[in-house]
Amino acid sequence: MNNQKKQLEKYADLALKKGVNLQRGQGLIINAPIEAADLVRIISAKAYGRGAKNVHVEWNDEMLSYMKMKNAPMEILESFPKWKADGLEEMVADGYALLSVYGPNPDLFKNVDPERVAKANKASAEALSSYRDYIMNDKTTWSIIAYPQQAWAEKVFPETPPEKAQDKLWEQIFQITRIDQDDPIQAWEEHNERLRQAREYLNQKQYKKLHYKAPGTELSIELVPSHVWHGGSTKSVNGTEFNPNIPTEEVFTMPHKTGVQGKVTSTKPLNYGGNLIENFTLTFENGQVVDYSAESGEDTLKHLLETDDGAKRLGEVALVPNESPISQAGHIFYNTLYDENASCHLALGKAYPTNVRGGSSFNKEQMEAHGVNDSLVHEDFMMGSEELDIDGETKEGEFEPIFRKGSWAIDFES
Repeated sequence: MNNQKKQLEKYADLALKKGVNLQRGQGLIINAPIEAADLVRIISAKAYGRGAKNVHVEWNDEMLSYMKMKNAPMEILESFPKWKADGLEEMVADGYALLSVYGPNPDLFKNVDPERVAKANKASAEALSSYRDYIMNDKTTWSIIAYPQQAWAEKVFPETPPEKAQDKLWEQIFQITRIDQDDPIQAWEEHNERLRQAREYLNQKQYKKLHYKAPGTELSIELVPSHVWHGGSTKSVNGTEFNPNIPTEEVFTMPHKTGVQGKVTSTKPLNYGGNLIENFTLTFENGQVVDYSAESGEDTLKHLLETDDGAKRLGEVALVPNESPISQAGHIFYNTLYDENASCHLALGKAYPTNVRGGSSFNKEQMEAHGVNDSLVHEDFMMGSEELDIDGETKEGEFEPIFRKGSWAIDFES
């Protein structure tokens, strides 16, 4: 067995054991590009070896997606097959775990009218809202891992010969996800423990607001009362521990939907719907974006913000230190799963109900009363850097340093 095959075996084990933590008798849904068939077959074999009752694979082909997005009538893009949404919802309602294999071409829809992409994204989000509710409320276990599709690898390493770019990106993925270590499972247990210390410290503090300051950013974010910080591993409603993201370097919680004031400037490109939005700024008043600009991709940003009312508000605030191994890699990945774990970030759109105490059982009126944002979208964008300072404001109005120059200003072990 060659070295990469061994690494893929370890990667599959990590996805099943620490990612979705697949249980005997449980079903598994895998969303994956056809380019990742080799990895998906390894994962499927191991899943059945762990006692999975069924592995259902939802394949996607980016070239076919491009052809459809470019050529299909608008009424097709504005619809989503009910039978498909119903089938996915039926499986997660039956306890299926969900594993997404993610590595899209950042420029896939570069030559497609952003309005067509926005219409298709909105139709999908509306049709799959109940299905996604299972995920955002941790009603089942779920996880996202990366696969270095050729187009993505060439975007990350444009100076590398195309035939070597994919192997180079695999090397970075294996390093960042700790697959290159002797015991990746143990390494992830230790990593989860470090993130647990950070989130427990912040949960005890219960800061009223966070204040951000960096070049192009001066922002205050009110946190909802009884907010809950998560990070690293979490537990599903039935108590199964799992890691939603592999890799992950963040701790995150819920901003109040009307409590965001000021200006924020992005520090990395946002890949949204196959288009890049670069060097953009957002200005907030009473929680809502009231002005925006982007060096490129401004039309795409406009369509994102106009998805619905909630898309103009924040649903997540996440803290990631600059010494994150992804940040230390020294380049942009053009992939939210990786770039968001290299940088402090915020998310436009829907909040995770689990980020407020009791939130998973809230009805719409309770969500509104607690300041929980709702939307069809949830899009992370990166705004952290080595120049970012963050202060936490206590309920008594005192300011305490949380980040200084992009790194934790807190010793969690003291």
